[in-house]
Amino acid sequence: MEKQENLLAQINKAQLPAHIAIIMDGNGRWAEEKGQERLYGHFHGVESVRNIVEGAAELGIGYLTLYAFSTENWDRPQQEVDGLMALLVDTIRKEVPVLNKNNIRLHVIGDMNMLPSFAYKELQEALQLTAANTGLNLIMALSYSSRWELVNAVKNIGKDVAAGVLQAEHITAETLQQYLTTSEFPDPELMIRTSGEYRISNFLLYQLAYAELYFTNTRWPDFRKENLYEAIIDFQARERRFGKTGQQIQAETT
Repeated sequence: MEKQENLLAQINKAQLPAHIAIIMDGNGRWAEEKGQERLYGHFHGVESVRNIVEGAAELGIGYLTLYAFSTENWDRPQQEVDGLMALLVDTIRKEVPVLNKNNIRLHVIGDMNMLPSFAYKELQEALQLTAANTGLNLIMALSYSSRWELVNAVKNIGKDVAAGVLQAEHITAETLQQYLTTSEFPDPELMIRTSGEYRISNFLLYQLAYAELYFTNTRWPDFRKENLYEAIIDFQARERRFGKTGQQIQAETT
């Protein structure tokens, strides 16, 4: 607790990332290292989600996106997929009252049509029950992949061009952004990946263009507030240039 408080004291509350995205990696390996089945790791990963959501809300972070299940994850063993879907529904049922108590609004991005009907229904109810909340925006990436998102956006742009709603010559980067599943949210400024993998893994490829990337060897079930604080401290120590020179950035901030 003392270490956590010391880290918290180092964070500049005036320079927090508005949006943090996390690839929650390592649940299965964490379980296997303990001689358990992979679902054991996913079960304990839920506690990390609770802890990090609480930590982000306490800091005043506006947006937190968690990569919970990719479109590629449907190819995992059926037993694991079924267990994950059951865990998802059970967790949502338990957490909605907590989200409402803490003024947290839930959002979902991804191909919801691929979810089992019982999971889809539970998610829709949770979205409605938290829709009036005005605090932290918790965005769950479920059945999501960035390539799916981009292809879907291009298809919808094509339809609107064919219908005369949109002129091809008027399409800009901002136009594409409006067709993404994240159109309501600012781009992430900090992306965290746990468990020692140095990949983005088809996650928010367009939106992470200028995000700061932070990788840690900590497995997701062991990731707690102090790990989040360390990532934010690292983020605040970086110079974010967005293609400009360091001298230009310094001149703009003085």
